Amino acid sequence: MTTIAKPLDMTLLALADPTRRAILQRLSRGEARVTELAAPFPISLNSVSKHIRILERARLVRRRRAGREHLLSLDQQPLEEAAAWMATQRNIWNARLDVLEALLEAEDAAPVHEGAEI
Repeated sequence: MTTIAKPLDMTLLALADPTRRAILQRLSRGEARVTELAAPFPISLNSVSKHIRILERARLVRRRRAGREHLLSLDQQPLEEAAAWMATQRNIWNARLDVLEALLEAEDAAPVHEGAEI
């Protein structure tokens, strides 16, 4: 397991849920109170809090206290790390597909010998 695997796993797990993605979308516009984040969802505040804890474990959300209020903000670093990993994987697979395409084109261009099985 690579150094990035555990944080990447946590990021991808957090992003797998539409409620958590919606919370991140809202936080992309700026800091918000937990109650503000919970308002648009047809689920309990406790359920939203569970989603927020998953986002915090994935380091996607930071929490600060101002008196009795809990204010949350987005930390984009894990998203940037996940995007970089995906870009690397895309480059690897594109290179492999380019090699396969060249092999298939070479095979198509090769002369067919009579009596050879296809």
